[in-house]
Amino acid sequence: MMNELKANTLTNEQFALLGGGAVAFVREIQSDEVLRLFPQIKGVQPGMKLFALFSADGSPIMLTDSKDAALANAWENNLDTVSVH
Repeated sequence: MMNELKANTLTNEQFALLGGGAVAFVREIQSDEVLRLFPQIKGVQPGMKLFALFSADGSPIMLTDSKDAALANAWENNLDTVSVH
């Protein structure tokens, strides 16, 4: 008989590791967030709508001005994308 998992079985650290290296998500961000998430990128105009690809643990992978480009990058790198709400 299988044990049932309780909702609080995983720690935050364990949860963040789920899908590591195989799962990613795309999120719309404002250019104001770029410096915090991508400190190596300079000169982004304020008020722009951009799209970032993140690994399952929330680490930023890439930044683009197109959701389709972010999804294509995930696909090219064999990452399954999930929807985040």
